[in-house]
Amino acid sequence: MDIYGVGRAGAARVLADVGDGARFADRNRFASWTGTAPLDASSGEQIRHRLSRAGNRRMNHVLHVAAIVQIRHDTEGRAYYRRKLAAGKTPMEALRCL
Repeated sequence: MDIYGVGRAGAARVLADVGDGARFADRNRFASWTGTAPLDASSGEQIRHRLSRAGNRRMNHVLHVAAIVQIRHDTEGRAYYRRKLAAGKTPMEALRCL
């Protein structure tokens, strides 16, 4: 529970669903499993990404709530979110990065 925005219920959900984190080959596989990995939705010269609806939706919800809580309070997550916005990302892209 060292991550701001993840309480007892969120931590229990992560432990119950993930189990042994070593079962994922790398962080990209974990992101795909949680449904947080962006999918390419580009067309022509327009480069876009969208959120995957696949993956473990309960884990995605826990991560989403933690990200929203971090943005609402003065945390390192908020500073990271603002840096992404300053770098030209849309609010949803910056949230996905967080």
